[in-house]
Amino acid sequence: MTNPWFPGRADSPRATLNLFCFPYAGGAAQIFRRWQEAFPPEKQVQVYAVQYPGRASRLPEPPFTDCRAMVEALAPSVVPLTDRPFAFFGHSMGAIVAFELARLLRGRHGREPARLFVSGRRAPQVPSHERPTYELPDEEFIEELRRLNGTPSEVLEHPELMRLMLPIIRADFTLTQAYVYEPERPLDCPITIFGGADDADVSRENLTAWCEQTTARCSIRMFPGDHFFLNAAANDLVRAIAREMP
Repeated sequence: MTNPWFPGRADSPRATLNLFCFPYAGGAAQIFRRWQEAFPPEKQVQVYAVQYPGRASRLPEPPFTDCRAMVEALAPSVVPLTDRPFAFFGHSMGAIVAFELARLLRGRHGREPARLFVSGRRAPQVPSHERPTYELPDEEFIEELRRLNGTPSEVLEHPELMRLMLPIIRADFTLTQAYVYEPERPLDCPITIFGGADDADVSRENLTAWCEQTTARCSIRMFPGDHFFLNAAANDLVRAIAREMP
């Protein structure tokens, strides 16, 4: 039976590690559709691209606006797939979802990822000094999306499509901007941090602060590009992840 959280997955019995990939706000599992083939064959990685409610095959489902509620709903589908080593990758909003899921699995099941990959998001304990945008009027909200450069212009300029997408994107922005960090002891798994060298919203300093969230090794790598560098640098990003795999 297909799990709606992992659409189109095809389990590989030869895989030695499961990699769960969490999209950014407004994103869907399709962001990672080419990642499986991009990994070197010797790594034997099984990619599980997470599909949030409210998009693609899950369009009728209401999107989450609370990070911990999302993690609570997702965890039962992830736990059975942690019977072999696993890792998490999350970009922007996905980084926070991955982080909170890692903490939940540690607390309830005594399991942590072999490595946590976080991308394009300030560390959770670093407060935001920018005003929330999820409650902006439609025109201003669309301009904010245009500024962030993560939504194709043909989507932004398509009124009917935007009427469909705006509630989903607003929910995601609510989830990430209303997120409140609750201190816990650091994770024991290594953390690898990725960022865009030209990301105007996430500084290297705020990325590096992720190192406070682990007792293990922590490293950072910057890629050319803005906040959505992962779209243009997907192959290089997958290779960087592969090098860090156990």
